[in-house]
Amino acid sequence: MAGDRPEGGEVPLLYSEGNVAARVALEREVRGWSTTELAERVTRAGVKMNQTAVWRIENATPRRRINLDEALAFSRVFELPLEELMSPPLEGLDIASRRLVQEAVEAFYETRDARDRLHHAVVAIADHIKAHPDSSRAIHEQRLRLMGDERDALTLSNDIEDGGHY
Repeated sequence: MAGDRPEGGEVPLLYSEGNVAARVALEREVRGWSTTELAERVTRAGVKMNQTAVWRIENATPRRRINLDEALAFSRVFELPLEELMSPPLEGLDIASRRLVQEAVEAFYETRDARDRLHHAVVAIADHIKAHPDSSRAIHEQRLRLMGDERDALTLSNDIEDGGHY
């Protein structure tokens, strides 16, 4: 019905090129990147782009079109699923809030990756000690030297004895 349409007669699209352009600008700002930095990152992701193209996507009238390769590159660069990149920005979430959430998400993934690295290293040390039992004391002393704190070194030793960090 005519009354269901917003002023101007256009039906809002859940996924649209305009949403992608708005999200590109928002995601770039949240990360504190310049248009030049974003263009360089997109180029490194495999799609040649310059600063002017980013500016025209975000600001020009009429807006510069975004092709599928570019949308996929933006998705990779921002580490967002394409569907999320195409979705409208969330209402009520300002730049400061988005930055805080972005920082928490990045810290989460960095921590998860670090836990995985620690687990694999602990398992490798445990396997090494099983194969070379005489090295156990020297390995403990090296941990203590590198860590400088007996409690931390003991915690790591317990992880090794338990066969993993998890």
